[in-house]
Amino acid sequence: MNGHKGEYVKSFDGTELYFVKNIPEDIKGIVIVVHGFAEHLGRYEYVTKRLNNRGYGVYRFDNRGHGKTKGEKGHIEKFEYFLLDTDTIVKIAKEENPSIPIYMLGHSMGGLIAATYGTEYRDKLNGQILSGAAIAKSHQVKGIKGCIFEALNKISPRTRIKNPIADTLCKNQDVVENYLSDPLNLKDATLNFYVEFLIKGVKLLDKNIDLYRYPCLILHGSDDKIVPKKSSESFFRRIRSIDKRIIIYEGLYHEILNEKTKDNIIDDICNWLDNQNSTNSKLNN
Repeated sequence: MNGHKGEYVKSFDGTELYFVKNIPEDIKGIVIVVHGFAEHLGRYEYVTKRLNNRGYGVYRFDNRGHGKTKGEKGHIEKFEYFLLDTDTIVKIAKEENPSIPIYMLGHSMGGLIAATYGTEYRDKLNGQILSGAAIAKSHQVKGIKGCIFEALNKISPRTRIKNPIADTLCKNQDVVENYLSDPLNLKDATLNFYVEFLIKGVKLLDKNIDLYRYPCLILHGSDDKIVPKKSSESFFRRIRSIDKRIIIYEGLYHEILNEKTKDNIIDDICNWLDNQNSTNSKLNN
């Protein structure tokens, strides 16, 4: 495996995105990982190692406002910037791996970014995997609460609000403790960030959901306390993809890729990727 060293690339507006690539010797495909709210690419080391072992190269990057990406931490101007940043990494992956299938794995907020990317960039990927995707309005911003959030945001968009994620992240308490002590995880974010992510991003996906056509694997924990499983179930029903599959993992919380049964879940992802590859090769022959 090579490519552990991180690099910077300029996005559409000059913001320097931090990314890492890990490419195995005999490569079957590329997976671009889009991480969730308040975390960073370093939390996907194990997933990357397992994917590499199965022949899949991985490109990971720190979302705008996160990790080692340059710029103000915990702040974004517009949700659409996430899509443009993601496309910057997709372009690099495609240029560096011509004629290799390119997939995207998005977790939580990264799942929302990936799904929305799928409605706007409809011919760039070979498929997507969504894990606990935050693709429906959360209870924090439903109804009148959302209106209050948006009104306050017009007055004071840079007011900082504490990151609400706590011990319901994962059933594995070691993961929760590591999350809370990790200095690269955001402790707070601006009001504008929350409005763009939880309200405007979800609305954008909802408005364009009929345009989503990618082959996709949708994964969710049945006991997810942060993003309820019904958001993934609803997305599965509504999208027009011909090739779509959903798996609900019984008893698991939000971070299914960090639970004690994570190897089974990563195997499900790798098997799905292998099936996609064999389908693509049959179509091309």
